Amino acid sequence: MRIKKKLLRNFFVQNILGFFTFLYIRTVNLTSSIQFENETIPKQFWNNDKPFILAFWHSQLMMIGFSWKKNKNVNILASGHSDGKFGAIVGKYFNLNNIQTSKKNKSISLKSIFKLLNDNNYIGITPDGPRGPKEIVSEGIIKIAKSSKVPIIPIGFWSSKNFKLKSWDSFLITLPFSKCSFVWSKPLEIPNNIHKNQIQYYQKLLQEKINQSVKKAQNNCQ
Repeated sequence: MRIKKKLLRNFFVQNILGFFTFLYIRTVNLTSSIQFENETIPKQFWNNDKPFILAFWHSQLMMIGFSWKKNKNVNILASGHSDGKFGAIVGKYFNLNNIQTSKKNKSISLKSIFKLLNDNNYIGITPDGPRGPKEIVSEGIIKIAKSSKVPIIPIGFWSSKNFKLKSWDSFLITLPFSKCSFVWSKPLEIPNNIHKNQIQYYQKLLQEKINQSVKKAQNNCQ
């Protein structure tokens, strides 16, 4: 078991697995139909080069690159653990940049995030990641949106043919020849003057918005 873990953490092995993962995801994309609902919402930001924070559940990472129709990359916040590094390897094939977080020095991570947003770049955050609890919004994304004065745009995804891994997030694996749906939600702006005890309200509100988008995507795939 230890040997297996060491192999999976090996940079060379991760790159090989990352390439084959890319081939699988590309096969799913080429054999599936993908529809987009409310795509005018992000287009207003893309067309005017205005930044926003993309919010989606950790379990829906596999296909998120296909929601992006902008020549500008989206920067995904990820952990510095082996799974985060593997995600970065796969993500580079889909114009997804990786921003590694650091538990030891959170200020470095935040500085890079705020700089990207100030330069009109786009940030992607899984508000229940990197370790859960599943589909529960943490306060981090709310604080980032509050301090940066950049809106959050939730998105939900579903596919007609899929299965879930036995992982903490029930990671969704979409199968080839699926009907897929992305549903964008209206932007959520976090007032800069809210108090600490109001943050929880916006956490729940964002949670509801993401879940509603996922539910609509599920209905679209029936």
